[in-house]
Amino acid sequence: MKTFEELGVAAPILRAIQEMGYESPMPVQEEVIPFLLGEDNDVIALAQTGTGKTAAFGLPILQKIDVNLYQPQALVLCPTRELCLQIADDLNDYSKYIDGLKVLPVYGGSSIESQIKTLKRGVHVVVATPGRLLDLMNRKTVDLGMIKNVILDEADEMLNMGFTESINAILAEVPPARNMLLFSATMPQGIAGITRKYMKNPKEIVIGKKNEGNKNIKHVYYMVQARDKYLALKRIADYYPNIYGIVFCRTRKETQEIADKLIQDGYNADSLHGELSQAQRDYVMQKFRVKNIQLLVATDVAARGLDVDDLTHVINYGLPDETESYTHRSGRTGRAGKTGISISICHVKEKGKIRQIEHIINKQFEKGEMPTGKEICEKQIFNLVDQIEKVKVDEDEIAALLPSIFRKLEWLDKEDIIKRMVSLELNRMIDYYKDADEIQVVDERSERRNRDSGERSSGRRGANAEEGFVRFFLNFGKSDGLYPNQLIELVNKCVPGKVRIGKIDLRDNFSFFEVEDSEANLVMKKMNGYELEGRRLSVEFAQGKKEGGSNRGGGSREYKGSGNRNRSSFGPRSERNKDKPWRRSTSDRPARKKSRY
Repeated sequence: MKTFEELGVAAPILRAIQEMGYESPMPVQEEVIPFLLGEDNDVIALAQTGTGKTAAFGLPILQKIDVNLYQPQALVLCPTRELCLQIADDLNDYSKYIDGLKVLPVYGGSSIESQIKTLKRGVHVVVATPGRLLDLMNRKTVDLGMIKNVILDEADEMLNMGFTESINAILAEVPPARNMLLFSATMPQGIAGITRKYMKNPKEIVIGKKNEGNKNIKHVYYMVQARDKYLALKRIADYYPNIYGIVFCRTRKETQEIADKLIQDGYNADSLHGELSQAQRDYVMQKFRVKNIQLLVATDVAARGLDVDDLTHVINYGLPDETESYTHRSGRTGRAGKTGISISICHVKEKGKIRQIEHIINKQFEKGEMPTGKEICEKQIFNLVDQIEKVKVDEDEIAALLPSIFRKLEWLDKEDIIKRMVSLELNRMIDYYKDADEIQVVDERSERRNRDSGERSSGRRGANAEEGFVRFFLNFGKSDGLYPNQLIELVNKCVPGKVRIGKIDLRDNFSFFEVEDSEANLVMKKMNGYELEGRRLSVEFAQGKKEGGSNRGGGSREYKGSGNRNRSSFGPRSERNKDKPWRRSTSDRPARKKSRY
């Protein structure tokens, strides 16, 4: 392995990176640095996040800057504001001993006038998001005519975010005689178009295999019922007391809901999504970087470009729609040679996605065993003991207090003090897990076997039901005063536990609703014959039923239920708060347990 000096890195930069703890080049740095130090060398580098990319392009472009020429000579394009700031900070650290070198981050969400003033004073390196840089170009306030090095960092992410046109407009203004480096974790088709148009015989450098995940990351999945996903998330967080990670959700709504639940349950958590203002995002990210937040709940878009060191875990609260996105999610941990864990909390329908991701990252997932309450309590207790063992004692600071403390506790022996200390810290958690039900991890093979057997024997799922769900016919409809929330409450009143309900289709005189395949037989058994104000519920598999019919009158005759249709069994909206035999009273509901755990 070569040293940074053997790669040709100049003395002022060597001094700076040695102070930062850089000892020997990482593989991507060893490959890229010599090329960018040369002339007319274009490079495509396929490497994961956290493999040392910033230093790979940052050291050589800084070394080639003419500090006496106060014009932009290097341009770094990246997808997000957070990554833009991170790269600019790193370049400033690398150039600590290069007098007069100026690096300017250019991004949306901050004053464009301030950025224009700095450009007029003169800068050497511009780190920019495409949208803001294009805005400055349109205002004629930035000149790219002296650019010698162009870097596209996380190019696949920029294309996914819709920056293709902006990138084309920017690259059209860059001199043809320059080095160009394209960094990407994956190799989508759009990148090939950029390489053909703007790069000359580029050298392709692949660290690992194309699209392969970081080898320092362990990939684990837990297959649970959809209704248990949040409980599973809490168990995972409790099982790793020192967890510092990102929880990825699919939508902004889900992101906020999960963050709110975690905060309510006593976890150090917060949310990051597109509906937050820039000031709110900055505030959340600052808390996360200084580890005042242990769990950041985020959407894919909000988390793109996040560069945070020492993340221990990435948790997928459901797998992403695009399998390539998993690579970017998991790449937030296991950075700079460290190890990390990527955990996915899945429903059985996502089993196929796991296989697709395994093929892309060329690694197998481990099937996780959900930790029991006893295992979690033991893990938390020994973590507390470790903290006590390693705590730094400031003798001078506590000396004046110790005599009074000793007198107060002198009647207790060592064993009593230890017991009380552990109990004081962990009683809430021990009480919670003592009463908590164990989460059932789904056996995919038996689940699939049961579903296939049921479909073969009865053809019950229904042509219009979503995969994994069964569609039912119910002999009550809107003319009976039935609305979706009342149908959900009715099902949960009849069936023990909480049934996950899918699509609901209300007609005038009848309805269709879906439940998970695994709950179908129980739902039909418990609901059939249930009486509501003298009328019996009739619940049947919807397979073969004619689902047309008017919503104006009585619908199809085939679906007319028995009993007097002139009397509303559920009552109009204005009367919903009285005489609701299907709704459990508040006294019947179990009290919510207020506990961090």
